[in-house]
Amino acid sequence: MSEEKAQMDQSFRDSIATVNEEGKRNFIFPKKPKGSFYNARTWVSVGLLALLFAGPFLRVDGKPLLMINIIERKFILFGQVFWPQDFYIFVLIMLAGILFIVLFTVVFGRLFCGWVCPQTIFMEMVFRKIEYWIDGDFKQQQKLDKQEWNAEKIRKRVLKHGIFFAISFLISNTFLAYIIGSDELVKIIRDNPAEHIGGLISILIFTGVFYFVFSWFREQVCIVACPYGRLQGVMLDRNSLVVAYDYIRGEKRAKFKKNENREEVGKGDCIDCKQCVHVCPTGIDIRNGTQLECVNCTACIDACDHMMESVGLPKGLIRYDSENGIVTRKNKIFTGRSIAYSAVLVVLLSVITIFLMSRTDVDASILKTPGQQYQKRTENIISNLYNYKIINKTFDEFPVELKLIDLEGTIEFIGGDSPVIPAEGIAEGSFFIVLDKNQLEERNSKIKLGLYDSDGELIETVKTAFLAPIKIKKR
Repeated sequence: MSEEKAQMDQSFRDSIATVNEEGKRNFIFPKKPKGSFYNARTWVSVGLLALLFAGPFLRVDGKPLLMINIIERKFILFGQVFWPQDFYIFVLIMLAGILFIVLFTVVFGRLFCGWVCPQTIFMEMVFRKIEYWIDGDFKQQQKLDKQEWNAEKIRKRVLKHGIFFAISFLISNTFLAYIIGSDELVKIIRDNPAEHIGGLISILIFTGVFYFVFSWFREQVCIVACPYGRLQGVMLDRNSLVVAYDYIRGEKRAKFKKNENREEVGKGDCIDCKQCVHVCPTGIDIRNGTQLECVNCTACIDACDHMMESVGLPKGLIRYDSENGIVTRKNKIFTGRSIAYSAVLVVLLSVITIFLMSRTDVDASILKTPGQQYQKRTENIISNLYNYKIINKTFDEFPVELKLIDLEGTIEFIGGDSPVIPAEGIAEGSFFIVLDKNQLEERNSKIKLGLYDSDGELIETVKTAFLAPIKIKKR
């Protein structure tokens, strides 16, 4: 098939392999892949899975490496706690992550999908491997799917889906540990289940979701649900590295004949064995070009390389390459788009770094008590009542002292001395600021207060307003 014919025949884009002509679900039974890329992906997946399941138990200075506690609105990244007051930093980090994925896609295509995406790792490296172990390779799976229900089929289905459900339950508990912390999860596990009925029901619901995804919905997550796959059409260009079929070298397709000079008879290197189609987990034919369904899993590369070696032809008929690389045999990574994205990413990372370096250990809010006017103690001495709220962003309890900046006066706490802020907690209360009104020039003056730690070091500066009966001189 020539390039011109391939460009004219776009009928494969009118349907997807997971839906048949009647509009019903068509299950994909991919052949078990093997090869150097598959082995490399397996080791990468083992490392990422180990990191995922060990993550809630990893500690930095005794605190979780990563915790996303949506319930308490507390986020811990690499041992650093972020509260709602730091949400803008968290948003910037998320934006930087998204921009990095966009930049990575522009340059390297959907490499993330095939090597790092949790959906691909769990589906291909966990659930699919279990399926091969119990049901056999794709031919055996197809046969088992079509055969009548008997003792063998029931035994294999119960065993497989029982393991699927158990793994889904483990995944749900792992994600819960990232939300509430591993210590809290262990405590819940040790407690009487009757004391955590609501949590148990929630876990079972999420377990059901994971089980549904990996036992039935499967590759449709990448094809139908994932927005990243949809966006690749606008992110990829002719210079993006993707899993690509070298149609210039491969066409015209024809079966292999021993001792035949394929070039002399007008045949390309593609022997039309369809091994690249058999191993594809989304059921596409990579020879049709870059497609929405392709997750760059490299299974087709391994299958094609194996066949090329078997018939004595050069490997790399299917490989990581760009459209321009196939046509011109030259790859250009640093394009205008990639440079622009890189510049924006550098600026965004610089802003995040500045915010992180200027971030304080406490966040204080001091406001005049609503509905309260000033209190006149003597002719010139005036006091105002304030409410304070101080958030401790660290994991240690420590006292703070409030002092006026640039003014002489006193601070009188109601019901006690200077506050002691609990670790990862909040201190709230009220106090009076007492000033000589001769220091003020306006009825509503802006004043500054400093928060000092036990060593006398200034850790935060807060501005507030002070009301006083000041006469305004007429000009």
